[in-house]
Amino acid sequence: MAILIDSNTKVLVQGITGKQGSFHTKLMKEYGTKILAGVTPGKGGQKIYDVPVYDTVFEAIKDYPDINTSIVFVPAPFAQDAVIEAVDAGLKLIVVITERVPMHDEMFFVNYARARNAKIIGPNCPGIISPPYSKVGIMPAHLFKQGHIGLISRSGTLTYEVAYRLARKGYGISTAVGIGGDAIIGTDFIEIYTMFLEDKATDAVVVIGEIGGDMEERFSEFYSKLNSKKPVVAFIAGRSAPEGKRMGHAGAIVSMGVGSAESKINSFKKANIPVADFLDDIPALLNKVL
Repeated sequence: MAILIDSNTKVLVQGITGKQGSFHTKLMKEYGTKILAGVTPGKGGQKIYDVPVYDTVFEAIKDYPDINTSIVFVPAPFAQDAVIEAVDAGLKLIVVITERVPMHDEMFFVNYARARNAKIIGPNCPGIISPPYSKVGIMPAHLFKQGHIGLISRSGTLTYEVAYRLARKGYGISTAVGIGGDAIIGTDFIEIYTMFLEDKATDAVVVIGEIGGDMEERFSEFYSKLNSKKPVVAFIAGRSAPEGKRMGHAGAIVSMGVGSAESKINSFKKANIPVADFLDDIPALLNKVL
């Protein structure tokens, strides 16, 4: 039906009383996401769009033991504490929307969660949507049509752009996952693609990469060694960036020839993954691989 989130996802919003937390709580609820509680220290007892607010995650879980997912909107200096609190409370999926989280904090809480079998999406990401069942994120939901294409993206904006172009050509989304653009993230292309392999609702996957790091190169190597696989179509953002240029995302750092657009495109092509030159080419490439 979908990966990561579906109609059984029960959500806790950390930072629910902040501007972004309250705004997106409203939109997620309107989409149909089951938001059971929110947390903001010192604001317990309030309600935001009929969602009860607690001072701690543990208090929220005590009243709503069915909660299985958290979405984090807290400011960057407090993101690490929020994630650790959610992990310690037993939550297994934590979507970290917060951007500009210090790298050492990211390294710590990603490894802390992994050691306890909890999955982090993000940080600095748009979240997850499985239309029409649930949205745990900040993406404009009207752009995402239900269908059978999995979408994994390092770029928030391109996640929306690709979903829109797919819908125009009759393709819908099983699940779209914005994994985040920072150098340290909780879940990468390989992990999400592996989930799509087991998802009967997903027929093919679109991978949206960008310059910086070696995530795309590692995915290509992994894909090339699979005996059983689902078709993949790729796009790389930032191919026109000057060599050595550092882009806006913390992960967009090109080093020692790895991380450039050329390196990533070549690695995809070597793995027989078609690469779109433009976003509008993606639906046509899907036509060829399906």
